[in-house]
Amino acid sequence: MKLRHFIMLAVCALAVSSCSIFRALKVDGKDGPTVYSYKKRQVDTIATGDLAFHFPVGKHAIWLDTLHFLNNQPYGDNQTFSEVIDTKGKDQAVLIIHNDSIVYERYWGDYSADHMATIFSITKSITSLLCGIAIDDGYIHSVDDPVTDYLPELKKEDPMWQELTIRHLLDMRSGLDFDDVYEFTSLKDLKMLNAMAKLNYGHNIRKQLKSLKFRCKPGTQFRYESMTPAILGIVIERASGKSYADYLSEKVWQPLGMDSAALVIIDSKKHDMAHTFGGIAMNIMDLAKIGRLYLNKGMWNGKRIVSEDWIVNSTRYDVTNFGYHYNWYNLSYNNYYLTRYPGYFALGICHQVLYVNPHKNLIIVRMGATNSGYAYTPALFERIANAWR
Repeated sequence: MKLRHFIMLAVCALAVSSCSIFRALKVDGKDGPTVYSYKKRQVDTIATGDLAFHFPVGKHAIWLDTLHFLNNQPYGDNQTFSEVIDTKGKDQAVLIIHNDSIVYERYWGDYSADHMATIFSITKSITSLLCGIAIDDGYIHSVDDPVTDYLPELKKEDPMWQELTIRHLLDMRSGLDFDDVYEFTSLKDLKMLNAMAKLNYGHNIRKQLKSLKFRCKPGTQFRYESMTPAILGIVIERASGKSYADYLSEKVWQPLGMDSAALVIIDSKKHDMAHTFGGIAMNIMDLAKIGRLYLNKGMWNGKRIVSEDWIVNSTRYDVTNFGYHYNWYNLSYNNYYLTRYPGYFALGICHQVLYVNPHKNLIIVRMGATNSGYAYTPALFERIANAWR
């Protein structure tokens, strides 16, 4: 987040006397949240098991360092892969898994294989995975269930809540009057900025939920924002009777043999609601395992973790809903061209990227403290996949 955004946050704090905005400035300072902000927040632990899975090391794809990218949008041309993703020594990691083996692994700054960092909105994609598992487990009947089947207290707040389904949450078509706003040009922006700060720094997400209004009928408009995966997390917890961290540990972290326990930010110790929209902190090797699960259509070493239908519905390539399905993207997003071997990806701010290409049996993960040089990272990875030898 740029300095001017947080100067505006300070102005907003004086204007609306928002404790959440003051707390944002106190916790993260004038430059806003970083991949290390979890160190200053209340967190819950996503425990791993006793047995860890490790990717074997394969033949290094040295040709990547000589591959040149012409007309890399929008800056320059004839750049090497290293030049395109250069962040001038700032913390960054890039990992490429091909045919289930590590073929490219590079770290900048203080990053390493076991380095933990916040993955921001890739958390949304992991929350989607957990929703699919909850359906397989029978805790949730269908993606077309109304949210009020699981949160009946919302029926008295607004009739629209009874029309909001889990599918709407997964596809960012909730109709809620909420935006991921970081600056303002109008009084409505000021109100939205306050709501966004409250979601990220407030102490009671469930209470905030009851104050939400709708801008339109659920299902009629796509609008990317972070409140819908927050609601999805509450639905999963209510349906399963388990905390987000415990359920994720049981169904994903332990079966996939994660190397390390992960952390997830919570609103407060008292209310213990996980930031299911952007609060997970983990290492790059373990994030690649999420990609391996999707690449293998929900199977992990012969064991079914989530249904194949869930993976297919999450990752199918089409242009509907701006290429966004079940909290995963494809490259029709932002009007990128249809390639011969299309992949799909999860994306967080500062270009945290988990890219999967089933046509090339390829997983590419990028984590970093800042945006990855000049490139739009998912498009860069798509170009690498289509050039893969």
